[in-house]
Amino acid sequence: MEQVIVNGVYLGSQYAMIALGLTLIFALMNVLNFAHGQMYVIGGFVTYTFYGQFELPFVLALLMSCVTLAVLGALIEKFLFGPVIRRSAREESTMLLAAGIAFLLVFGEKQRGVPKIVDGVFNWDFRIIIPYDRVLICFLAILSIVAFITFMQFTRTGRALRAIAQDRVAAELMGVSVNRYSMIGFALGAMLAGLVGGLLVTITGVNLGMGGPTSIKAFMMVMIGGAGVISGAILGGFILGMLEAVGLAVLSQYGDITYLAIFVALMIFLAIRPQGLMGKPWG
Repeated sequence: MEQVIVNGVYLGSQYAMIALGLTLIFALMNVLNFAHGQMYVIGGFVTYTFYGQFELPFVLALLMSCVTLAVLGALIEKFLFGPVIRRSAREESTMLLAAGIAFLLVFGEKQRGVPKIVDGVFNWDFRIIIPYDRVLICFLAILSIVAFITFMQFTRTGRALRAIAQDRVAAELMGVSVNRYSMIGFALGAMLAGLVGGLLVTITGVNLGMGGPTSIKAFMMVMIGGAGVISGAILGGFILGMLEAVGLAVLSQYGDITYLAIFVALMIFLAIRPQGLMGKPWG
């Protein structure tokens, strides 16, 4: 049981980071960014390039991943999503654009990985066994989540982003530059995807095929927690991580049906509470 809980916390911490970026973009712009999983993959490739190929320190490679994805996110918002949102009244336009970007961001199918950043395994009386690199990644993920929440709560930029998420028109009337902060928010959401991609490339490696499943998991977490709710994204991430850990421990003997069971449970849950755990009944 202890091992399942530890695995759930490890998975939940990384899933929460993935969901945070997606739900931030949705809250600010009402856009479901189907390319979010591909941004995660790009973050992994950037870290792989600087850490695995150029042999720079891992922290510096991770920083380059964050900067690269932040710049990419800002450019995508400024030159693609921003103009489409201003010129088109149909929400389908942004959905098609996001899908197009997801197909555009292609790097090839070859699996790539980097050396472990920490060697060794933590073993507590054979009840909890987890590699030290996963302990470090989990710690960094939780630290990043806390830093993000602190940023959103106590900085001027964070307050502006929260104001836009609550009411764009009211925020603009109060002097908030909606276009500027929307770009900043999109960049921040992309940066979070790049950060978790950079962290996990040391564990799972990276390849193009990871983008789609990552996006699906992110959407699942958002639906569980509630669309556009930051705290809901975090809760949804940890719930999905725990469900996956329990499923892999209990259902592994029946084959690879863990996610089938999770999808069925999710459909039943959404039929009962379509707004998610922390979303409002009207969306």
